[in-house]
Amino acid sequence: MDSEEREIFQFLKTWGAEYVSYREIARRAGGKRKFHANADWAKPLLSRMQERGILDSDAQGRYRVKPVSSKNKATRWVSPEIAKILQAKGVKVEGSNVTDIATEDYYDGL
Repeated sequence: MDSEEREIFQFLKTWGAEYVSYREIARRAGGKRKFHANADWAKPLLSRMQERGILDSDAQGRYRVKPVSSKNKATRWVSPEIAKILQAKGVKVEGSNVTDIATEDYYDGL
């Protein structure tokens, strides 16, 4: 990733699993001067990052960092209350199939 892609990645990482519009990304990730000089500076970078599998987009054209899914598809969802009870008894509980955002090194390898 180049420096502008890293700026976008770091900005989207703060939003977690929420989708963000490209205008908001262009406004906040690059700074005021870059946005006022060219409001669409982020569009080609976002599409390139999406093609490489770093970003995920929805039908409205908003973007987020693509979450890393776990390899074990046999996990089941457990309510937080039951998970606390099971963990108190010493049982290891895995919640869902989707984990958090991976490190920057993972996305560099894509």
